[in-house]
Amino acid sequence: MTTIVILTLILVIILALVCITLYIRYKIREFSKSIWGTEHITEAADQMKREYSTTPKSISAMTSLLLPKISADFPDFHYDEMKERAENVLVTYLRAISEHNASILKDGNSELKQQLENHLEMLAAQGKKERFDQIHIHRTEITQYQKAAGRCTITFQSAFECYHYITEEFSDKIEGSKDYKYQSRYNIDLIYIQDRNLIENDLDYALGLNCPNCGAPLSSLGAKVCEYCGTPLIEYNIKTWTFSHVEESV
Repeated sequence: MTTIVILTLILVIILALVCITLYIRYKIREFSKSIWGTEHITEAADQMKREYSTTPKSISAMTSLLLPKISADFPDFHYDEMKERAENVLVTYLRAISEHNASILKDGNSELKQQLENHLEMLAAQGKKERFDQIHIHRTEITQYQKAAGRCTITFQSAFECYHYITEEFSDKIEGSKDYKYQSRYNIDLIYIQDRNLIENDLDYALGLNCPNCGAPLSSLGAKVCEYCGTPLIEYNIKTWTFSHVEESV
Protein backbone atom coordinates (compact mmCIF):
# COMPACT_ATOMS: atom_id res chain seq x y z
CA MET A 1 0.00 0.00 0.00
CA THR A 2 2.86 2.35 0.86
CA THR A 3 4.54 1.64 -2.48
CA ILE A 4 1.37 2.55 -4.37
CA VAL A 5 1.12 5.84 -2.47
CA ILE A 6 4.76 6.69 -3.24
CA LEU A 7 4.33 5.88 -6.93
CA THR A 8 1.17 7.97 -7.03
CA LEU A 9 2.97 10.93 -5.48
CA ILE A 10 5.85 10.59 -7.97
CA LEU A 11 3.36 10.49 -10.86
CA VAL A 12 1.58 13.58 -9.52
CA ILE A 13 4.89 15.45 -9.20
CA ILE A 14 5.89 14.49 -12.75
CA LEU A 15 2.53 15.64 -14.11
CA ALA A 16 2.84 18.88 -12.16
CA LEU A 17 6.32 19.52 -13.59
CA VAL A 18 5.07 18.82 -17.11
CA CYS A 19 2.17 21.22 -16.62
CA ILE A 20 4.48 23.91 -15.24
CA THR A 21 6.87 23.47 -18.17
CA LEU A 22 4.07 23.68 -20.70
CA TYR A 23 2.67 26.76 -18.95
CA ILE A 24 6.06 28.48 -18.96
CA ARG A 25 6.53 27.73 -22.67
CA TYR A 26 3.04 29.08 -23.34
CA LYS A 27 3.76 32.30 -21.43
CA ILE A 28 7.08 32.73 -23.25
CA ARG A 29 5.32 32.37 -26.61
CA GLU A 30 2.64 34.82 -25.55
CA PHE A 31 5.27 37.31 -24.36
CA SER A 32 7.27 36.90 -27.55
CA LYS A 33 4.17 37.36 -29.66
CA SER A 34 3.10 40.49 -27.76
CA ILE A 35 6.55 42.07 -28.02
CA TRP A 36 7.81 40.93 -31.43
CA GLY A 37 4.71 39.61 -33.17
CA THR A 38 5.91 36.00 -33.31
CA GLU A 39 5.72 32.99 -30.99
CA HIS A 40 9.22 31.68 -31.71
CA ILE A 41 12.28 33.10 -29.95
CA THR A 42 14.58 32.49 -32.91
CA GLU A 43 12.22 34.35 -35.20
CA ALA A 44 11.99 37.15 -32.65
CA ALA A 45 15.79 37.36 -32.48
CA ASP A 46 16.01 37.54 -36.27
CA GLN A 47 13.35 40.22 -36.32
CA MET A 48 15.28 42.23 -33.74
CA LYS A 49 18.43 41.96 -35.87
CA ARG A 50 16.52 43.12 -38.95
CA GLU A 51 15.07 46.10 -37.10
CA TYR A 52 18.48 47.04 -35.68
CA SER A 53 20.10 46.73 -39.09
CA THR A 54 17.61 49.16 -40.66
CA THR A 55 17.41 51.78 -37.89
CA PRO A 56 19.95 54.61 -38.30
CA LYS A 57 21.88 55.77 -35.25
CA SER A 58 20.92 59.15 -33.82
CA ILE A 59 23.58 61.84 -33.89
CA SER A 60 24.35 64.93 -31.85
CA ALA A 61 23.26 67.65 -34.29
CA MET A 62 24.65 71.01 -33.16
CA THR A 63 25.09 72.61 -36.58
CA SER A 64 22.45 75.30 -36.14
CA LEU A 65 24.01 76.37 -32.84
CA LEU A 66 27.71 76.13 -33.74
CA LEU A 67 27.80 77.20 -37.39
CA PRO A 68 27.10 80.91 -36.63
CA LYS A 69 30.06 80.89 -34.21
CA ILE A 70 32.31 79.24 -36.79
CA SER A 71 31.20 81.67 -39.50
CA ALA A 72 31.93 84.60 -37.19
CA ASP A 73 35.48 83.33 -36.67
CA PHE A 74 35.94 82.23 -40.28
CA PRO A 75 33.76 84.22 -42.72
CA ASP A 76 35.08 82.18 -45.66
CA PHE A 77 34.16 78.83 -44.12
CA HIS A 78 31.99 76.84 -46.55
CA TYR A 79 29.88 74.41 -44.56
CA ASP A 80 28.54 72.31 -47.44
CA GLU A 81 32.01 71.87 -48.90
CA MET A 82 33.53 70.83 -45.58
CA LYS A 83 30.64 68.50 -44.81
CA GLU A 84 31.15 66.76 -48.16
CA ARG A 85 34.88 66.49 -47.47
CA ALA A 86 34.20 65.01 -44.03
CA GLU A 87 31.93 62.34 -45.49
CA ASN A 88 34.48 61.55 -48.18
CA VAL A 89 37.25 61.22 -45.57
CA LEU A 90 35.12 58.81 -43.55
CA VAL A 91 34.24 56.64 -46.56
CA THR A 92 37.80 56.51 -47.90
CA TYR A 93 39.17 55.82 -44.41
CA LEU A 94 36.89 52.79 -44.05
CA ARG A 95 37.59 51.68 -47.62
CA ALA A 96 41.32 51.85 -46.91
CA ILE A 97 40.78 49.48 -43.99
CA SER A 98 38.67 47.15 -46.14
CA GLU A 99 41.28 47.03 -48.91
CA HIS A 100 44.20 47.13 -46.47
CA ASN A 101 45.62 49.96 -48.53
CA ALA A 102 46.42 53.23 -46.75
CA SER A 103 47.00 55.07 -50.05
CA ILE A 104 43.23 55.10 -50.68
CA LEU A 105 42.92 57.87 -48.08
CA LYS A 106 43.90 61.06 -49.95
CA ASP A 107 42.62 63.79 -47.64
CA GLY A 108 43.88 64.36 -44.10
CA ASN A 109 47.14 65.20 -42.35
CA SER A 110 49.94 62.90 -41.23
CA GLU A 111 48.23 62.41 -37.87
CA LEU A 112 45.19 60.83 -39.51
CA LYS A 113 47.29 58.77 -41.90
CA GLN A 114 49.39 57.48 -39.01
CA GLN A 115 46.19 56.51 -37.21
CA LEU A 116 45.14 54.51 -40.27
CA GLU A 117 48.56 52.85 -40.57
CA ASN A 118 48.43 51.85 -36.91
CA HIS A 119 45.01 50.27 -37.37
CA LEU A 120 46.15 48.29 -40.41
CA GLU A 121 49.28 47.13 -38.60
CA MET A 122 47.17 45.97 -35.65
CA LEU A 123 44.91 43.93 -37.94
CA ALA A 124 47.91 42.39 -39.68
CA ALA A 125 49.54 41.46 -36.37
CA GLN A 126 46.32 39.72 -35.28
CA GLY A 127 45.91 37.96 -38.61
CA LYS A 128 42.58 39.63 -39.22
CA LYS A 129 40.84 41.43 -42.08
CA GLU A 130 38.16 44.03 -41.49
CA ARG A 131 35.53 44.89 -44.08
CA PHE A 132 33.14 47.83 -44.45
CA ASP A 133 31.01 47.09 -47.51
CA GLN A 134 28.20 49.07 -49.19
CA ILE A 135 28.66 52.16 -47.01
CA HIS A 136 25.70 54.53 -47.02
CA ILE A 137 25.73 57.77 -45.02
CA HIS A 138 22.37 58.79 -43.57
CA ARG A 139 23.23 62.17 -42.07
CA THR A 140 26.18 64.37 -41.14
CA GLU A 141 26.16 67.29 -38.71
CA ILE A 142 28.59 69.43 -36.75
CA THR A 143 28.65 68.12 -33.19
CA GLN A 144 31.44 70.15 -31.56
CA TYR A 145 33.58 73.27 -32.04
CA GLN A 146 36.65 73.80 -29.89
CA LYS A 147 39.24 76.58 -29.90
CA ALA A 148 42.70 76.45 -28.37
CA ALA A 149 45.72 78.71 -28.90
CA GLY A 150 46.24 78.58 -32.63
CA ARG A 151 44.28 75.38 -33.20
CA CYS A 152 40.55 75.07 -33.88
CA THR A 153 38.71 71.77 -34.15
CA ILE A 154 35.34 71.24 -35.81
CA THR A 155 33.96 67.75 -35.20
CA PHE A 156 31.53 66.33 -37.74
CA GLN A 157 29.43 63.31 -36.78
CA SER A 158 28.08 60.96 -39.43
CA ALA A 159 25.47 58.23 -39.06
CA PHE A 160 25.84 55.48 -41.65
CA GLU A 161 25.18 51.85 -42.42
CA CYS A 162 27.24 49.12 -44.04
CA TYR A 163 28.04 45.43 -43.89
CA HIS A 164 30.77 45.25 -41.27
CA TYR A 165 32.60 42.07 -40.37
CA ILE A 166 36.04 40.81 -39.38
CA THR A 167 37.54 37.53 -40.57
CA GLU A 168 40.55 35.66 -39.23
CA GLU A 169 43.29 34.07 -41.28
CA PHE A 170 43.09 30.26 -41.38
CA SER A 171 39.69 30.33 -39.69
CA ASP A 172 36.03 30.40 -40.67
CA LYS A 173 35.17 32.56 -37.67
CA ILE A 174 33.41 35.83 -38.50
CA GLU A 175 32.88 38.76 -36.17
CA GLY A 176 29.94 40.85 -37.28
CA SER A 177 27.59 39.84 -40.07
CA LYS A 178 27.55 39.54 -43.83
CA ASP A 179 23.74 39.29 -43.78
CA TYR A 180 22.67 42.18 -41.57
CA LYS A 181 23.76 45.78 -42.00
CA TYR A 182 25.69 47.50 -39.25
CA GLN A 183 24.42 50.87 -38.06
CA SER A 184 27.05 53.17 -36.57
CA ARG A 185 28.21 56.75 -36.19
CA TYR A 186 31.70 58.20 -36.49
CA ASN A 187 33.31 61.49 -35.48
CA ILE A 188 35.57 63.21 -38.01
CA ASP A 189 37.82 66.00 -36.72
CA LEU A 190 38.53 68.95 -39.01
CA ILE A 191 41.28 71.24 -37.75
CA TYR A 192 42.50 74.73 -38.59
CA ILE A 193 46.05 75.67 -37.60
CA GLN A 194 47.11 79.27 -37.24
CA ASP A 195 50.86 79.03 -37.86
CA ARG A 196 52.76 77.78 -40.95
CA ASN A 197 55.30 75.84 -38.85
CA LEU A 198 52.51 73.75 -37.39
CA ILE A 199 51.33 72.84 -40.88
CA GLU A 200 54.78 71.91 -42.12
CA ASN A 201 55.83 70.03 -39.00
CA ASP A 202 52.43 68.66 -37.91
CA LEU A 203 53.05 69.71 -34.33
CA ASP A 204 50.16 69.96 -31.95
CA TYR A 205 50.97 73.28 -30.34
CA ALA A 206 50.57 76.84 -31.56
CA LEU A 207 51.64 80.43 -31.21
CA GLY A 208 49.27 82.85 -29.53
CA LEU A 209 46.74 84.59 -31.72
CA ASN A 210 48.56 87.92 -31.95
CA CYS A 211 49.51 90.28 -34.75
CA PRO A 212 53.09 89.50 -35.90
CA ASN A 213 53.75 93.26 -36.30
CA CYS A 214 52.36 95.01 -33.21
CA GLY A 215 51.59 92.00 -31.01
CA ALA A 216 47.95 92.97 -30.51
CA PRO A 217 45.52 90.08 -29.93
CA LEU A 218 43.46 89.05 -32.95
CA SER A 219 39.77 89.39 -32.25
CA SER A 220 38.78 87.10 -35.13
CA LEU A 221 40.49 83.85 -36.09
CA GLY A 222 39.77 84.51 -39.74
CA ALA A 223 40.83 88.16 -39.76
CA LYS A 224 42.64 89.34 -42.90
CA VAL A 225 44.23 92.44 -41.34
CA CYS A 226 45.13 93.54 -37.81
CA GLU A 227 42.42 95.91 -36.57
CA TYR A 228 45.05 97.87 -34.56
CA CYS A 229 47.88 98.48 -37.04
CA GLY A 230 46.38 97.30 -40.36
CA THR A 231 49.09 94.69 -41.03
CA PRO A 232 47.91 92.09 -43.59
CA LEU A 233 47.55 88.68 -41.95
CA ILE A 234 47.16 86.51 -45.03
CA GLU A 235 50.63 84.95 -44.74
CA TYR A 236 50.40 84.61 -40.98
CA ASN A 237 46.81 83.47 -40.80
CA ILE A 238 47.12 80.55 -43.21
CA LYS A 239 43.66 79.19 -43.88
CA THR A 240 44.43 75.51 -44.04
CA TRP A 241 41.70 73.10 -42.99
CA THR A 242 42.69 69.47 -42.71
CA PHE A 243 41.29 66.30 -41.17
CA SER A 244 43.21 64.84 -38.24
CA HIS A 245 41.15 62.09 -36.61
CA VAL A 246 38.38 59.56 -37.32
CA GLU A 247 36.77 57.62 -34.50
CA GLU A 248 33.63 55.59 -33.92
CA SER A 249 31.24 57.22 -31.46
CA VAL A 250 29.71 54.62 -29.18
